[in-house]
Amino acid sequence: MIKISVLTKVSFFLMTLIFLSCVQKPEEYAIIETEEGQIVLKFFPDVAPKHVESFKILAREGYFNGTSFHRVIPGFVIQGGDPNSKDGDRYNDGQGGRAGKYYGVGEEENPDTWMLPAEFNDRPHKRGTLSMARSSQENSAGSQFFICVDDLPQLDDMYTVFGEVIEGLDTVDRIVDTLTPRKRNSNYQRPDGDNPVFGMFMDVTIGTVEELKLDLSI
Repeated sequence: MIKISVLTKVSFFLMTLIFLSCVQKPEEYAIIETEEGQIVLKFFPDVAPKHVESFKILAREGYFNGTSFHRVIPGFVIQGGDPNSKDGDRYNDGQGGRAGKYYGVGEEENPDTWMLPAEFNDRPHKRGTLSMARSSQENSAGSQFFICVDDLPQLDDMYTVFGEVIEGLDTVDRIVDTLTPRKRNSNYQRPDGDNPVFGMFMDVTIGTVEELKLDLSI
């Protein structure tokens, strides 16, 4: 009788674990708040789970708050998420960032070196796509992300798509129209040529539809 009781308890415990694993968690979204308006993001955890997880971790830490869209290029992208954009030195924007946790790239004991392994997928780089910036090394994505202003098939299979804009493309367009040194002077050669003159800062919030008070019925 004791053996049957133990087996029953173990079976019940395993069934409970299986049931809980099958319960789908509510989908989470992100809102990027800027002075030009909101951008609402939907994630693609099915094709880029590490990138989605890392972005959410950093957003919940407040890592993105106060950073800027430091690279805005008409017909191409708006790019942000670099903590260097908080320090007032426009020339080092685009050189910083890290992953939200250790994913096997970098030194585990040194968070500043954490990078994301590439998760290239078949999602296209179309207008409104959310993708992760990186260096020439495949496994070098950190916190910097970009949103496509136009369809950019030349970026497919080169950068990891991990979401898309579902509201606020008009905000994206206003950001990309912001004045930059290069727009003011096409011969401008300094590193901040595509960095908005007056800054384009953001705050990022993660949550469910209910938590973010989103209306996605339209």
